[in-house]
Amino acid sequence: MNQLTRDLLDSSGPLLLVPDAVLLPEGTVDGYAVVVADGVFRAVGPAEELTRTHPRLDAVTLPGHLLMPGFVDAHHHLTQSFGSALAFGEPSEIFRRVWVPLEGALDEESAYVAAKLAALEALRGGFTTVTDAGTRADVDVDVVASAARDAGIRCVLGLVCNDVTGDPTTAAEDSTTAAEASASTTAVLENAEKHLARYGDDPLIHPSLAVSIPEAATSATLHRTARLAAEAGATVQIHVNEHLAGVERSLVRHGLRPLEHLHRIGALGPQLLAAHATLLTPRELTLLADTGTAVSYNPVASAWKGNAVAPATAMAERGIRFGLGTDGTRGDGFRLADAAESAQRIAYGLATGDSSCGAGWTWLEHATAGGADAVGLGARTGTVAEGLAADFLLVDLTTPELALSWDVPWELVRRGNRDQITAVFVAGRLRLWQGAPTDWDGPAFVRHAAERARAAVERAPITRVHPTSTAARQGSTAQ
Repeated sequence: MNQLTRDLLDSSGPLLLVPDAVLLPEGTVDGYAVVVADGVFRAVGPAEELTRTHPRLDAVTLPGHLLMPGFVDAHHHLTQSFGSALAFGEPSEIFRRVWVPLEGALDEESAYVAAKLAALEALRGGFTTVTDAGTRADVDVDVVASAARDAGIRCVLGLVCNDVTGDPTTAAEDSTTAAEASASTTAVLENAEKHLARYGDDPLIHPSLAVSIPEAATSATLHRTARLAAEAGATVQIHVNEHLAGVERSLVRHGLRPLEHLHRIGALGPQLLAAHATLLTPRELTLLADTGTAVSYNPVASAWKGNAVAPATAMAERGIRFGLGTDGTRGDGFRLADAAESAQRIAYGLATGDSSCGAGWTWLEHATAGGADAVGLGARTGTVAEGLAADFLLVDLTTPELALSWDVPWELVRRGNRDQITAVFVAGRLRLWQGAPTDWDGPAFVRHAAERARAAVERAPITRVHPTSTAARQGSTAQ
């Protein structure tokens, strides 16, 4: 029986943790231990060796547990959590009908609550890092930063840098005067520079720039934000090649597909995190590989409201950098990894007889280390290694799903679930114990969030195409 208790882990001092197994880059290793101090892994190695070299630390044994890196969510919208279920059954490009109206109805308090609720769900699902693509709410982005900090999660925080006014899907770059365009671009870039500097030394918040879609920014801004981010070692997040309608609009407007357009204006490169990238030609795969551009592969979002599934197995084969993202659909890292593999099998593997589709390790790796690399944090987190941030999970291996182990990576992908997560650590601190926050009242907060969510949704001019499940059922039986 597992004798692990919270008080053994909830310490501000150094910890010597001895689990049954540790998930390292080369695979699962038995007989290893880690030393956690000052928010990082100070040592990773054989338990016998670390016990001998750290005699002043009392070893905390973790019977029946796997210590593994925390999941990295490569694409999220934290202030959209009040409306996650509004995406069910809806056709593509729901940002027009749901997300823009919903976020527009948020005030400062409701934006904070929405972001913290999303962060709590992410922590419960084993995510130690979330990548926020920028909020449309009319609030200071520091509201989102505060919510992430208070929840205790690491956050790559996007600042929206759109400079095309009105509906970007219908507006043209030349619809404003040269003076107006120049003034708008200047203001956006000044704010971008301030944002990158604002969080430069923050231990949990990592600044990023964001453009909603390529149509939402002028070519000058797309180019300049790419350069600013590259110089700062940050990322630019852009929804790219997600929906057929967006690809076609780009072809009409530029004679190029969105990713090709970004390449022509010099916006591709290691600093770009292309969200979704579901509709890619062979040439565009080559552009991604040649430029080092990263992708957020969001399989659940494809299933819920997309046009296609990103060719992630092909990306892995080509060496294209990518992580896995929820897009705010559901915050469960294990289910996300399972969806990533399953979507590849259904979309590509079945037709070719590919029974592996990258195997379990591919999806586990891109949910952790690969995701950290894609969002610009590969040198900081994503791996259990000396000197990296101690962002990790303790997973119970004694459950019926995981006790009979033959291939741990496959089992974590296919049979893992968030209820097997005993503890979540971020920056060396215990943030979640058995699904609940350690230093704030999670259930009370969720009740408060539900009240705020109902009020926000009621006042937002949301338009849904699909009826509720009950209404749809009643309609089908009446016919």
